Amino acid sequence: MAFARMTVLLLVTALTSTPSLAGEVHVAVAANFAAPMKSLVLEFERESGHRALVSLGATGQLYTQIRQGAPFGVLLAADATTPSKLASDGYALAETQRTYAIGRLLLWSRDADYVDAKGDVLRRRDFRRLAIANPKLAPYGAAATQTLSALGLREKLRSKIVEGANINQTFKFVASGNAELGFVATSQIMQEGRLKSGSAWLVPANLHDPIRQDAILLTKGQDNPAAVALLHYLDSRSARDIIRRYGYELP
Repeated sequence: MAFARMTVLLLVTALTSTPSLAGEVHVAVAANFAAPMKSLVLEFERESGHRALVSLGATGQLYTQIRQGAPFGVLLAADATTPSKLASDGYALAETQRTYAIGRLLLWSRDADYVDAKGDVLRRRDFRRLAIANPKLAPYGAAATQTLSALGLREKLRSKIVEGANINQTFKFVASGNAELGFVATSQIMQEGRLKSGSAWLVPANLHDPIRQDAILLTKGQDNPAAVALLHYLDSRSARDIIRRYGYELP
């Protein structure tokens, strides 16, 4: 019944775009996706007439908020596990889960010549602080920890690691100079394939689990045409073009 209801809503959304029928959806979005989400919301609102309100946070934090009754209609997570858990627990519709982006991890410094092309700066260890997102809450933090383990550096660098509550706070640690370098999301510092500032090493994907980012319709959004329309929009060509421009790979 839930899938049939969603299909009907998709048809209604496609056929109705007048302002009088416009709705509103509150979206929970993983912090790494903040920059592309701004562009996506503008295009979505222009195309659909609906309004999207965005709340950013670590995926683990958003999971807790959803279970505690937060009024979100859609979740854009930084992993695939969290949406699956929410569906299993009755907080989301399993049949609506889909991968909207595949993230890439970047070791970044705001200093232009600090990070080399192979990430050997990690082995030199002539820095005071290395910023990562909390690996228990943020999938990009988990990927950073896996990368350090794969390089045999996790224990050696443990005393230098500072954790951000989410990937945005981690980025701010590095951007402010409070940490000389850190693991951030590619979308935070690259656009159209170019580095905006500083120096960076694109972490090889084989050093950590794939950062598959999944979206899902939450139960509070199943009867909301704006929520269904947003989830449908993520599959559109215009949305995929925007996501790709911010350095994400697509399924």
